[in-house]
Amino acid sequence: MTTPLHFNAFVMNTNSHIHHGQWRRPDAGQVDFENVELWIDLAKRLEAAKFDALFFADVTGVYGDADADFDVYINEGLQIPSNDPIPLVAALATHTERIGLALTSNVAQSHPYQFARQVSTLDHISKGRIAWNIVTGLQDNGARNFGFPRLTDHTDRYAWAEEYVDVTYKLWEGSWDEGALLKDRERGVYSDPSKIHKINHESERYSVQGPHLPSPTAQRTPVLYQAGSSVSGRAFAAKHAEATFIIAPNPALAKQLIDDTRRQAVEAGRLPEDIKFFQGLSFVIGDTEEEAWAKAAEYEKYVSIDGYLAHSALVDKTGRTYDPDTPLKDVDTNTAKGFGEWVSKAITDREPLVRDVAFLISRSTRLVGTPEQIADKLVEWQEAGVDGINVVNWVIPGSFVEFIEKVLPVLRERGLARTEYAPGRTLRDQIFGEPRLNDRHPAAKYRGAFAPGGWAAEGLSAPSVDSASVDGATDDVASVEGETVEVNG
Repeated sequence: MTTPLHFNAFVMNTNSHIHHGQWRRPDAGQVDFENVELWIDLAKRLEAAKFDALFFADVTGVYGDADADFDVYINEGLQIPSNDPIPLVAALATHTERIGLALTSNVAQSHPYQFARQVSTLDHISKGRIAWNIVTGLQDNGARNFGFPRLTDHTDRYAWAEEYVDVTYKLWEGSWDEGALLKDRERGVYSDPSKIHKINHESERYSVQGPHLPSPTAQRTPVLYQAGSSVSGRAFAAKHAEATFIIAPNPALAKQLIDDTRRQAVEAGRLPEDIKFFQGLSFVIGDTEEEAWAKAAEYEKYVSIDGYLAHSALVDKTGRTYDPDTPLKDVDTNTAKGFGEWVSKAITDREPLVRDVAFLISRSTRLVGTPEQIADKLVEWQEAGVDGINVVNWVIPGSFVEFIEKVLPVLRERGLARTEYAPGRTLRDQIFGEPRLNDRHPAAKYRGAFAPGGWAAEGLSAPSVDSASVDGATDDVASVEGETVEVNG
């Protein structure tokens, strides 16, 4: 029996997100991204098409050398200007009913106590449709905007993320017990004080007493997305992620990455299917193959190599940008390590250079063809272990409208796309069939932990999950050679 794929629309609250130069097209509505009506219209279209979520990327600074000029980003409108996705998600929640709303937030940009409160508020407004894309940052400029001299080392950033999510898990899962919210008018008791607890968190970076101010939402913890595919990123995803965004250049490499992450998830006491993998793909669709390639040629007329090169700027560990003609074998970066890895594998007839990264990014995850040909390719990705697709646009809303009108009907005929939303109103219901995190997730250990007699209240160590006892666990998976890439914006 064919399993339907999940579909997200991968966007950013900016003019030029992934495919740079396309904003110059006359049908590119993203040039007016600050107009909330653009996003309301898109969200409604996607919801009518039964997309799982509208997924917003985000950044906290410009790319490249933090001490150099940033004219190229200004000229291209390349993620500057860009607006905060959190207020936009709140607006979209009031104009939709079923589609999930995923936001990206860097662990450096907001204190976990404040962020947990914002997310709970959004989850209440949306009735349980919020997801959080956990990222650790890619830019020295972004780090400087929050008072740091440069981007923290890659491995240390993930240690920071571990500490950050631990605070949020305590607030979302442990601060309020089930049944704490009463709204009892007759007795004049709004909430039961015996079921609401301070968390008294103390760690290297954070001291948070609690309690969490919002009451529990339908999901408690938002659906947890993560986009890191480096060695550290995969380890973090295996432990924490429910959905992981990948941009593998082909199904074979995707399978290696997915198998390795799922193997690590089993070692962490989870099941392989506890993590869903979403591959980022863009589409050029024609009624005939010839028409599709003609449209691809039209898109390429607008491609900005300067934009792609600026977006993929590789910097050394002191923050200096590599010259475009630097051989990739000489690159030692603290940011997007994986781009150079797969570009080096793709170019075998000469020495690959930094500038090759820009050109290949514009084509590597592009599917060109008829709806039937695209459906065939999506089967290949699914057979590699991919559970869903992050649909990357060329223009808004046209890229999504075309996908909805031309590709989705074919996918539905083959059982590769659903015709209705699943039962349950939360985003986690749509992806996993239940509104709350399962008991295998590390956040689950905080349920009841701060209540009288709970392990945290008694000063005891947290209970551990025995990975050997996880039903269906297997170590029969491949390891990944090298890395792919961590994606914030």
